[in-house]
Amino acid sequence: DFLCVSLVNGFTQLRYNLGDKTVILQTLQKIHANGNTWHSLHAGRVGNEGYLDLDGINITRKASPGMNALDTHTDFFVGGVSSLNLVNPMAIENEPTGFTGCIREILINNRELKLTVTDPKGGANIGDCDGTDCGYTVCKNNGTCQVENSGFSCSCPREWTGTTCEQSFHCSQNMCGSHALCIPQPSSFSYTCACALGWTGKYCNNKIKFYIAKFVGNSYIKYTDPFYGKRDLQYSRLSLNFTTNQTEGLIAWMGKSEDEDNDFLAIGLANGTLKVVINLGERISVPLMYSKYFTCSDERWHFTTVVQNQTCIKVYLDEELILFEDIDPQRKYTALNYGGICYFGGFERGRTVNTVTTGLFQKEFIGKIKDVVLFQDSKKIQLMKAEGYNIYDGNSGN
Repeated sequence: DFLCVSLVNGFTQLRYNLGDKTVILQTLQKIHANGNTWHSLHAGRVGNEGYLDLDGINITRKASPGMNALDTHTDFFVGGVSSLNLVNPMAIENEPTGFTGCIREILINNRELKLTVTDPKGGANIGDCDGTDCGYTVCKNNGTCQVENSGFSCSCPREWTGTTCEQSFHCSQNMCGSHALCIPQPSSFSYTCACALGWTGKYCNNKIKFYIAKFVGNSYIKYTDPFYGKRDLQYSRLSLNFTTNQTEGLIAWMGKSEDEDNDFLAIGLANGTLKVVINLGERISVPLMYSKYFTCSDERWHFTTVVQNQTCIKVYLDEELILFEDIDPQRKYTALNYGGICYFGGFERGRTVNTVTTGLFQKEFIGKIKDVVLFQDSKKIQLMKAEGYNIYDGNSGN
């Protein structure tokens, strides 16, 4: 399998093979090879349907029957490869040669690859294309960079300030405490304070303790499992109590959630009923839905446990076995390599549930969670000692 973007006789080509046939897309127009024109390129595939867009002119190859997963386990190369014999002969039209020119702002699945000296795994013969202190992203939020004798300066749009336009104008005089993030609210010309775990109040100055975590929709907890290195990942288990009056929401996500290759176990609500999704490394998520009519959005406490025994998944709701399925009788992948990371209620600011879970769950959780236990641990995890924002004490008002 491969996916390759290349220049061929002045045209841009996308070629990919998912295991059955090589698909080739080529732009209609040639690129300007004058060395001072930047081009914007979007290329990729959804299943086995490909698309290639150069400067807004799109070419699409409709999907046909066949394989629809890209199965590669290699490094990602930009501009060239460490050895030309790594290139599949079908991936390019002519003999493989390295790219000569400038490349910037590469996004893979909406995550930017930082083309710096330190971030890539390796490389060779790379120079600085800009040649000034400005670079191309030194001024944030659409600020304009000017080269100066002392370095650079940023001219900022009206709603942003700071040396690199990094600070919202609405937050420039904020009163949020040291345990808070200032969240600009441009529509009301003001701001709100997002409180770190263990703090509450308008300006996050009030310290709190909680054993029941209350989520309000823009909340999350990120827990790092200290025993991850000792876990037997073929036999995972997650149990917790939750209560809500919402019909949609992500309750828990065991997994790093950094890219589509990460394993995960997820528990949430869809249409008011329990939904569990497992990915053990196939890139194909297996959603398990409780089909009988039963609403979990009744503001009562519900106890759920998900047990993974290699590829056999059991789901218990209020101590009744509601789902039991072998998601891969071939036993190709049997371990839940979740990286020791567990999210509850949502993800970090700027990462929406719908985007991170690729539509498996629609929104952040609103409700309460308590009594979270990983594997067969004798103690509940202490949510207070995790990372998170906008978590309230669920005991108050019970």
